[in-house]
Amino acid sequence: MERVLIILKPDAVQRGLVGPILTRLEQRGLKLQGLKLMQVDEALARRHYAEHEGKGFFAALVGYITSAPVVVAVVSGKAGTVELVRTMVGVTNPAKAAPGTIRGDFGLEIGRNLIHASDSPASGERETAIFFQPAELISAWNRASDPWIYE
Repeated sequence: MERVLIILKPDAVQRGLVGPILTRLEQRGLKLQGLKLMQVDEALARRHYAEHEGKGFFAALVGYITSAPVVVAVVSGKAGTVELVRTMVGVTNPAKAAPGTIRGDFGLEIGRNLIHASDSPASGERETAIFFQPAELISAWNRASDPWIYE
């Protein structure tokens, strides 16, 4: 199973889009393994965005993700889940995101693009470990709908 870390950024929380976005992920058939509302502090933001340190937008990125609460989730599914979620999310710039994607339907500006999703299975594991302790994740649970989602 692949895991994807999802962050519903401050704009998604402030605009009341947590429910609609999580609904899309669940209705697609993805399984929640962890979910929490939290305030990201600067140290956590720097750790999460470490690959961007030194870039011109790094300070603004850290400032934004720490500006208001976020909802952090881990979703999982069979191989290909990262790619599936990234397709659902849409391209980084909401103005160029396809209709039907989360960013295409709810966003307008690149600096307010609503959601983060891991970009690879390795990133999914690394990012999950940054935001969740193992005891906060429920990895092995069966949904009654699983046989109707997966062959």
